[in-house]
Amino acid sequence: MTLRELLEGREYSVASGSADIEIAKIEIDSRKIGKGDVFFALTGLGADGHNYIEKAVSMGAVAVVAEKECDSFGATLIVCENSRKMLAYASANYYGHPADKMRLIGVTGTNGKTTVTHIIKKILDMKGAKAGLIGTNHYLVGDEELPSTGTTPEAMELHWIFSEMYKAGCEYVVMEISSHALALDRCSGLTFDVGVFTNLTQDHLNYHNDMESYAEAKSKLFGMSRISVLNADDSWHKTMRKNASRAYTYGIEKNADMQANDIEYSEKGVSFTWSFGNSKVPMRMAIPGKFSVYNALAGLGACAALGLSDESLMKGLLLVRGVKGRAEVVPVGEKYTVMIDYAHTPDGIENILRAIKGFVKNRIIIVFGCGGDRDRDKRPKMGAAAIGLADFCVVTSDNPRTEDPDAIIREILPGLSGYEDRYKAITDRTEAIRYALSIAAEGDVVLLAGKGHETYQDIMGEKIHYDEREIIKKILEN
Repeated sequence: MTLRELLEGREYSVASGSADIEIAKIEIDSRKIGKGDVFFALTGLGADGHNYIEKAVSMGAVAVVAEKECDSFGATLIVCENSRKMLAYASANYYGHPADKMRLIGVTGTNGKTTVTHIIKKILDMKGAKAGLIGTNHYLVGDEELPSTGTTPEAMELHWIFSEMYKAGCEYVVMEISSHALALDRCSGLTFDVGVFTNLTQDHLNYHNDMESYAEAKSKLFGMSRISVLNADDSWHKTMRKNASRAYTYGIEKNADMQANDIEYSEKGVSFTWSFGNSKVPMRMAIPGKFSVYNALAGLGACAALGLSDESLMKGLLLVRGVKGRAEVVPVGEKYTVMIDYAHTPDGIENILRAIKGFVKNRIIIVFGCGGDRDRDKRPKMGAAAIGLADFCVVTSDNPRTEDPDAIIREILPGLSGYEDRYKAITDRTEAIRYALSIAAEGDVVLLAGKGHETYQDIMGEKIHYDEREIIKKILEN
């Protein structure tokens, strides 16, 4: 492939060299450059790729795509307005536009994305359609699992995954779409058959600065979607709708196009009547809690928008058995229950605790912390959400990154002020879990919040293996 073919369809200028040279592959990391590669100099997220052009050329790059005229050290220099957006279109060209050959479903929102994508995939699987999945837990090519490098990967990896899915015979791709991916143009050039909005609560404000900017980033998905499926009970759905050409709403509390009525909650899951147009279908899903009804409605809405039958929706939802790290019950052989959940926002904490309230026979004991190098404003709010619904809180460390974990805990504790007899701060997460299990009694639920599917602790730039399932097992064996 020539450089000109790689950049076809986009505006750019050739500042030096020639666009008619042959290229090997695309790279954004100067350390991974090989002979004949194209280096895209990206800006943002703490580093400026323009500072690594010399390194990339020394490693073998024959061309550089940049946002300004600069020294290209003998390589062809392409200048464009936005190198991230150019990367997305170039990646599609490089892999032969595999995404255009499949039907894409994108799910965005603060909470629920992972569960909703799995619900949609399960319904498609039941129908007999081969579907790929791209998300926080993993990437699935049909039933083959690939490790996940993030909720929505960089454009070049994203289009490689699309290529693998298409070659494997996938007809559909169900994706979690993060606000970062939308703000950083990783999905530019894609057209989604369906875009889904779950909800918007405080998160990632260290990057987006305020809720309005966070919402605007999320709303980009709906300008890229043929049909939008929006949560009418979330006030931010109005922002999402601004970009939508055709939209359906779903909800419980407000009038919506797709409604859940006659809802029943139990420790075994939820049941409700799904109403959409002339359809009134009894639905059941084996994940407890009100948030599960919202997740089910989002998944059902997406599949209905794809044209699937009521019978397919009902049978597919029945097969959903939960997602790793989302309201996951860990078998412990004790008279109390242990659950792991990814809840890492005030709203996420509140949702999972309300779900447990619906079936717990005695107390709720929660172990939680807050991530370092992230939105600090939510830390006391996490504490308030936890103490407001749990009977006892153990405040601990959770991915402190480059921050002092004790300092993070000190910023959580004001949210628990006045309830000193109902919480304990233990910095070491293993010791915090050990303490929570030691005080658990018959009928209690011990909730480990924040880690979810993660099997590591992020400390000073190093991801150290840490699987709470293994930790629980070791504690109970000793």
